[in-house]
Amino acid sequence: MVYGSTPYNPDTSWEAEDRVIRQAAGIFAPEPPVELRNQARVHLWYEEHFGEACAPLGSSREAIDRFACKTHAVGVRLRPDDTLEIYAPYGLADIFALRVVPNPMQNNRATHEAKAARQIALWPELEIIPWPEAP
Repeated sequence: MVYGSTPYNPDTSWEAEDRVIRQAAGIFAPEPPVELRNQARVHLWYEEHFGEACAPLGSSREAIDRFACKTHAVGVRLRPDDTLEIYAPYGLADIFALRVVPNPMQNNRATHEAKAARQIALWPELEIIPWPEAP
C-alpha cells in the first residue's frame, strides 16, 4: 500500500476513487493484480461486502494494521527528499520467507483464504499459514 503524509484521500466519493484506479491501470502490469482502494471509504462498503460493520479508519496506517494477511501489511511513502518510508507493523520477514500469514485482528478469514488461493496459483513456492482455529 502506498500511504501519504495525509492520512488518506478525504474525498470518499466513488468517482474520486475510480479516477485513481483508472489512472493506475495504465501504470501497473496486469499480473500480479494491483488493487487500489481509498481507505477513507472502506467503512462505506465493508459491511455489504464482508457481512459485518467496520468503523471509519483514522489513517492509512490503521488500515494497514487490519489487512487480512500480515504479510500484505506493508505501506510505502515517498518522502519529499525522494527517499522511501516503509510502514510494516508485522515486519518484513514473512515476505522474504515467501510465507502468507493471516491477521486475525478482524474476522477476515475468507479474505485471507481467497488471497492465499490466488497467490499460490501465481507463486506455488509460497507457504500459506492457515487461519487460526478458535479456542
